[in-house]
Amino acid sequence: MQRVIAKSILNKTKRRDPWFLDDYTVNPYSGCSFNCLYCYIRGSKYGVNMAEKLSVKQNAIDLLDRALALRARKKQYGIIVLSSATDPYLQFEQTELLTRQLLEIILHYRFPVHIITKSDLVSRDFDLLKQIDAEAILPFDLQGKLTHRAFITFSFSTIDSEIAEIFEPGAPSPELRLNTLSQARMMGLCSGVSLMPLLPFISDTGAHLDQMFSTFRSVDANYIFPATLALYGSDPGDNRTLVMRAVEKHYPQLVEKYQRLFGPDGKLPNYYRQAFAEKVKGLCVQYGLRDRLF
Repeated sequence: MQRVIAKSILNKTKRRDPWFLDDYTVNPYSGCSFNCLYCYIRGSKYGVNMAEKLSVKQNAIDLLDRALALRARKKQYGIIVLSSATDPYLQFEQTELLTRQLLEIILHYRFPVHIITKSDLVSRDFDLLKQIDAEAILPFDLQGKLTHRAFITFSFSTIDSEIAEIFEPGAPSPELRLNTLSQARMMGLCSGVSLMPLLPFISDTGAHLDQMFSTFRSVDANYIFPATLALYGSDPGDNRTLVMRAVEKHYPQLVEKYQRLFGPDGKLPNYYRQAFAEKVKGLCVQYGLRDRLF
């Protein structure tokens, strides 16, 4: 693990994502130890094993304090997403406490926050997130639309532990994530699921989707964001190569289907995505789960 000096920590987004409502993003770490094969960051400078390039932005606290002080003076409030490029609760956050310290600054300047994670470690910071939820100031155009100011979204591609071990080898188990989501809801926090990417013929089958939606409903998830898989590149570290190797090894009967499905742009064909969108929209209605924060 390296310690680096960052030039900036608060990134203003060009446009707000309709799912995550990100006005700003903060990434306290670079690289990732969860090593999800399908990660869209694959093919970047992090290489085959993203854990090998882990780094801590050691001046992140001072950078964020200065950036939010300026934004607060100008009343430029907006939802801060932690994180957009890696998980804010990697294993060593337990001792680094960097994400927690950033949340303390976010609370001080009263900015709303959206946590996206695969980790149960976020439960350590429920106290801060409860305070942010009570005290943060929403951007003007979201006032009256959102009833919460802190959001915790748990990322899943499956709730099957055996599938997760193949495609998310370094991440906390789906069971831990589900338990932590349930805890967040019991504490009154707004928490739901980023169900992306779903794996064709593996975790996007009708039976698997029904099981997942039923489970998310049982733990009282507020919302669910479902999306399909995209594959890019041909180098050893790219997600296309890593996913296809895993399919060849564990699901050889699906290799030809995957080869036919994914075109040069790495995206699933329109007919497939349209059928998927209709299926999950029906499941959201069936299980009473929103597919947006508002």
